[in-house]
Amino acid sequence: MGARREITVAVAARYRSAGRTEKGLVLDELCKLTGWHRKHAIRKLAGCEALPPGAPPNTPRRREPTYGATIKDALVALWEASDRICGKRLKVMIPTLLPALERHGRLKLGKTDLALLLSISAATIDRLLIDTKVAASGGRRRRVGFYSAIRREVPIRTFNDWNDPAPGFCEVDMVAHGGTSVAGSFIQTLTMVDVATGWTECLPLVTRESGLVVEAMARAQSLFPWLIVGADFDNDSAFMNDIVVPWCRTQKIEVTRSRAYKKNDQAFVEQKNGAVVRRLVGYGRFDGVETAKLIARLYAAARLHVNFFQPSFKLKDKRREGAKVIKRYHAPATPYARALAHPKVGKAVKQRLREIYRTLDPVALLAEVRAAQTELGTRVDRRGTSDGAAAARTPSSDAATFAKGLGKTIEAGEPRATHRRIRRPYKTRVRMPSMLDPHLADIESWLAAEPQLTAIAILGRLSNRAPAEFASPQHSNVQRLLKTLRTKAAHQLIAGKVEVDKVAAHAVVPAGTTACVPAVPVAPPG
Repeated sequence: MGARREITVAVAARYRSAGRTEKGLVLDELCKLTGWHRKHAIRKLAGCEALPPGAPPNTPRRREPTYGATIKDALVALWEASDRICGKRLKVMIPTLLPALERHGRLKLGKTDLALLLSISAATIDRLLIDTKVAASGGRRRRVGFYSAIRREVPIRTFNDWNDPAPGFCEVDMVAHGGTSVAGSFIQTLTMVDVATGWTECLPLVTRESGLVVEAMARAQSLFPWLIVGADFDNDSAFMNDIVVPWCRTQKIEVTRSRAYKKNDQAFVEQKNGAVVRRLVGYGRFDGVETAKLIARLYAAARLHVNFFQPSFKLKDKRREGAKVIKRYHAPATPYARALAHPKVGKAVKQRLREIYRTLDPVALLAEVRAAQTELGTRVDRRGTSDGAAAARTPSSDAATFAKGLGKTIEAGEPRATHRRIRRPYKTRVRMPSMLDPHLADIESWLAAEPQLTAIAILGRLSNRAPAEFASPQHSNVQRLLKTLRTKAAHQLIAGKVEVDKVAAHAVVPAGTTACVPAVPVAPPG
């Protein structure tokens, strides 16, 4: 290390007096002798160049600050006078604010400081005012929103930017299966939807991790009938990182992203999140490797049923007429039918899809889906019905037996197992004692004697009897009691009238007499 220092000091004077071409030759010789990188050699020579005579080579360079305390104080005054605007706006306002402050004697600068202040850059203004801004905000730095470099370099693609792409361009999103809480680790579903045909592939992830996203996308590449050539993500950090984006680029997959907080930019995959994922799995909480394997089994059967036997609509055009938005759709078609009709899908791919279609039985696929859903329903939040009760409802693996039972569960009102509501024991509520209970007999006697009594009048009598217990806050309690007593009295009146009517129907009432009904105190509410 000492020999390198001596060589650097020896060539520093030559490097300082050389021209551009000779400096390059000096650098080449120094890098060859020392093994340094070219930029490192430039820094070492520049350090030796600025050192005073006789100073050791490792002495750091010292440079006097360009803007001193006077300039900083003037910037603080200008910043406050402009109502604390940012550096870029303050830079533009300095030529306007400075003469106004000088005219009123609020700021006075010399010619040198004035020239420095007018030549200062916006970045330097923000750097000099950073301590002042922190103190003005109560000692806390303003938190800047997270926006990674990966996210900045990925281009944005909106819903209107697709322009009828070829098969292979996909929208990618994740669906969380955390139930009513996002705490802890739980299973996520990676959904990939082909924009041109609507072909959908769903793969479960044990947890939300970028490495698992790469593995799932590699698996989806083998499931799609064609190559994936484009992936449109949202701004989730599980996608916008230095693992997923570089992997996509090494696979020659074009990477784009949607705008933040604009879900309609990913309308295709958002629609499938509800129509496929949520319809199959529901909204419960799922976690663990075994549950992820079960969900993978569910998706393996559902992918063929969805892509070959479930048609969907696709937007044809949209126009606005005044306040109305008029949309027109293509005729419903399955992703399989759209792939066969698409001119950019090769003949070999179409032939392979036809061969797969001839081997598929939709009822058998549906039986596998229902069996997986029933088993998955026992794992919802780990608080569902017992495994034995769920096993009794598990459909048979025989497609013929399952086909015979189709429709019977609907008549019995049995939903899908993943959408079954969790039955919890009902808690009986115990009536709490009321402070009016000891005085209930007196209140009833008051009402029998004076049915027109109001809650305020009864509360006044109670407060005269027990001033420490009854006051104006108990008015609502008395009102509720009066409502209950009068409702009870009304029911008794109706019941008594019915009994009298029955007696009158079977008895002869002498002329000039009337049937008497016992009086029940009923008065308008107080």
